[in-house]
Amino acid sequence: MTIDLKGRIALVTGASRGIGYFTALELARAGAHVIACARTVGGLEELDDAIKAVGGTATLVPFDLSDMKAIDALGANIFERWGKLDILVANAGVLGVISPVGHIEAKVFERVMNINVTATWRLIRSVEPLLLKSDAGRALILSSGAAHSCRPFWGVYSTSKAAVEALARTWAAETQKSALRVNSINPGATRTAMRAQAMPGEDPATVPHPSEVAAAILPLASPDLTETGKLFLVREGKFVDYRQPE
Repeated sequence: MTIDLKGRIALVTGASRGIGYFTALELARAGAHVIACARTVGGLEELDDAIKAVGGTATLVPFDLSDMKAIDALGANIFERWGKLDILVANAGVLGVISPVGHIEAKVFERVMNINVTATWRLIRSVEPLLLKSDAGRALILSSGAAHSCRPFWGVYSTSKAAVEALARTWAAETQKSALRVNSINPGATRTAMRAQAMPGEDPATVPHPSEVAAAILPLASPDLTETGKLFLVREGKFVDYRQPE
C-alpha cells in the first residue's frame, strides 16, 4: 500500500539515529516535510542528506529534550512557520540503567522520567493545538514491551514507558471526537544503540533493523487511519485494544 503524505508536516524526536532516523526518512520518502529533532547535530545532518537523496525535505532542530523551554518554543515556532502539524512521532527516550529498583541512583531515575515522561507530556502540550488544526492529525508515541513485561532490573525504563502509554491513552480519550488519532507503538526488539546498551552480549543480526520497524510505523501516519487509543505491536503488525488481554 502506498502512503501519500504530500503537503503534510511531521515532527520526529530522536531523529538522529535508530527508529527515529528511519521513521523520519520514511515519512519524507512518502512526501511529508520532516521537522527532525535530536541532540546530535551530525546525525541530523546525515539524516538531512538521506532525505534529500530520496527527494524529500527537512527542517533540523537540534536540542536536548531536557530543555523544557525549548519544547514549549517548538510549538510556537511550528505555528509561525506552518500554522499546523499533521504528524507527531514522539520517539526520543533513554534507557537509564539495568539495575535492581532499590539500587537505582536518584539522579538516574529522575533523568529517565524527565526525558521519557515529562518531556513527552510537555511535547504533547506544546503541539496539541497544531495537531488539532490538521484535517487528520496523527500522534505516534513510542513505547516498549517493557511497559507490560516488567522484567527484573528494568524498573526505571518499564515505569517510564508504562507512564507514557497512560499519557497516550488519556490523550486519545480526550480527543476521540476530533480528527486527531493517538496511538502507542511497541516496536519490539530492534537493532538500536539502546538495545545494544541493554543487551551487550546479543548478536545484533538476530533482531530487526530499525528501517524495518520504520516501514511498519509509516501506515500509522496515514490520514486514512481510524484507530485511536490503542497499542500497535510492530512484530505482530496489529493493534491491541487495551481493554482486551494481550
